[in-house]
Amino acid sequence: MPEKSGNSAKGEVGESIAATFLTGQGFSIVERNFRCVCGEVDIIAREGRTIVFVEVKCRKNANYGPPQLAVTPFKQRQISKAALVWLSKKRLYDADARFDVVAIVLHQHDLPEIEHIRNAFELAY
Repeated sequence: MPEKSGNSAKGEVGESIAATFLTGQGFSIVERNFRCVCGEVDIIAREGRTIVFVEVKCRKNANYGPPQLAVTPFKQRQISKAALVWLSKKRLYDADARFDVVAIVLHQHDLPEIEHIRNAFELAY
């Protein structure tokens, strides 16, 4: 089995931290790492009756700015398309849904810094 790259391993750590954080905030995790031809959604969760598509961005430090800046308009379109595919596969055509971002900065000798941005962006085509 090939070894994971640094970014891939960091991404998995970030997604686990985000899933634990969201669960602690009352979300239920529905699915992780949904992939399709159009793109990927890191975490799909429910908050009450709302389906929440969560993009997780994790960095080792803030040298290149806050992690959420990496959720570019192109990335937003990919996530939006993947979300539409997921909703269609689940036949949830009229579901309330939104897009959140969980930005995480890992600190070497301290707890991670977590920022949850609700309604981070609108459906992008």
